[in-house]
Amino acid sequence: MPIARRLPHDDLWSASPTNLDRLLHGLLGRLTSGISPAALSLAGIDWLLHLSTSPGKQWQLVGQALRQFSRLGSHALAMAADQTPRRCIEPLPQDHRFDDPAWQRWPFNWLSQGFLLQQQWWHHATTGIGGVSAHHEQVVAFVARQCLDMVSPSNHPLANPVVLDATVREAGANLLRGQQLLLEDWQRTLAGQQPPEAEYFRPGHEVAATPGEVVYRNDLIELIRYTPVTETVFAEPLLIVPAWIMKYYILDLSSHNSLVRFLIERGHVVFMISWRNPITDDRDLGMDDYLQHGVIDALRAVRAIVPDVAINAVGYCLGGTLLATAAAWLARHDPTLLNGITLLAAQTDFTEAGELQLFIDDSQLDFLDDLMWLQGTLDHRQMAGAFRLLRSNDLIWSALVDNYLMGQRATMNDLMAWNADTTRMPYRMHSEYLRSFFLGNDLFAGRYRVQGSVVSLSDIRVPICAVATEKDHVAPWRSVFKIQLLADTDICFILASGGHNGGIVSEPGHRGRHYRIAQRHPDMHYMSPDEWLEATPQRDGSWWPAWSDWLAQQSCGRIAAPASGSTSLGPAPGQYVLQR
Repeated sequence: MPIARRLPHDDLWSASPTNLDRLLHGLLGRLTSGISPAALSLAGIDWLLHLSTSPGKQWQLVGQALRQFSRLGSHALAMAADQTPRRCIEPLPQDHRFDDPAWQRWPFNWLSQGFLLQQQWWHHATTGIGGVSAHHEQVVAFVARQCLDMVSPSNHPLANPVVLDATVREAGANLLRGQQLLLEDWQRTLAGQQPPEAEYFRPGHEVAATPGEVVYRNDLIELIRYTPVTETVFAEPLLIVPAWIMKYYILDLSSHNSLVRFLIERGHVVFMISWRNPITDDRDLGMDDYLQHGVIDALRAVRAIVPDVAINAVGYCLGGTLLATAAAWLARHDPTLLNGITLLAAQTDFTEAGELQLFIDDSQLDFLDDLMWLQGTLDHRQMAGAFRLLRSNDLIWSALVDNYLMGQRATMNDLMAWNADTTRMPYRMHSEYLRSFFLGNDLFAGRYRVQGSVVSLSDIRVPICAVATEKDHVAPWRSVFKIQLLADTDICFILASGGHNGGIVSEPGHRGRHYRIAQRHPDMHYMSPDEWLEATPQRDGSWWPAWSDWLAQQSCGRIAAPASGSTSLGPAPGQYVLQR
């Protein structure tokens, strides 16, 4: 009976045989965290068949293996003779597993070098084989890398000198602490609780604490208006559209790194959308619902509160993709509503959509559809698994070593607590997004329909500021850059240091930050991303002030700060952000 309540209204057994297939796939998807065995098998077969008919590639791999074995043997003999030979191979720049000086001792240096050589060999074995599709090659190389990472000597207590040294030094107390942490995490996972210390970052108290009030609410969103702190403000209000895959307050974390607080201190009247966390009954909410009852309703609510002036809108990640879609639709239906738009780490073209493409093809999406069909939503744990695999060294294996072998738990911070405060996504909406945007690239190609009518990004005429980050593995900056291929308007492009989240939450004073910024007008020739990178000088510091200056350029001037209205539905952060 519990399963039957999760299924669509059609009776399972009287429906078409397809529903029986979907039930099987959905149940299997719960065991595989939504990963399709068929998709993995197809990639493996494609690779294996083409490799088996490529004797030249096979011979090349044999030769490489022999050379690597010889180098590793010579390296071992030199170390046995108390010599200090050069390394056979250096780790990749992002690989810090063997940075500790303890890895330079025998035999751990030999173990680490052997592992890195094996990793290099498997990379060559899974790439560069004629006939294998690019997607299947990426999948096979990714799976091989995951399998190798699993058996890395850094993950095993007897092969990791750092763990061994700590065990001797502490007489095994580190392992005892690690087992206690493992038991605690296991209990929290079974109980559906957040990680330890996440409870110290409560929305409305330690985070999401910028003063404001909820001024509009429907079944999908709450609209928050923040209290101005300056005597005068820019005439144009600013609406922020966060991604619904996350809680909105990544843009309003602690007082020192809150983008919202920065904006109101600069004199902006700021509104924020807070998405409701969907449940199984919301399975049929689609992209049109998120567009019309999310972005469009919020814009019209802002217009009702601040009439007779156009709005600056900001979209982050998925929220930016949705905002770009809304801007294209409004260009035909209400062109005076927007004054300018800013897209933060948001893609409009998905042909180079980063490592998430590994999990997106027809086979995988069909399997994921069946899982969401069974559950009604995509659970946060199923989404988080894919993101962790993309950075498994940092987010899985290194964390396991630190927590359970070294007995050291990383101190929770506001960004980590926000990351643990997860959401769900409705079946229909997520399926439409993945198929129409991610797989079909319909928005960029001019095929995407809103309420039955095609929309085009080339219809957007308001100024655009697009912000990307250098190390973004979710929305790679060269993909974000492609907005310049379609939009026929002034475009300011900012490339900031950092990753998808940390590069956006990059407040002034954050050490080691830098950015590049350049504006392009419609009459200027297009530059490729690499040409743009070479031609645009790097600037030190946070990109926030430069963006604030761009917003000021789009304004008609400042006015007296408005008084609080009588439309309050309660204080910020509202009710929806507290939903689990």
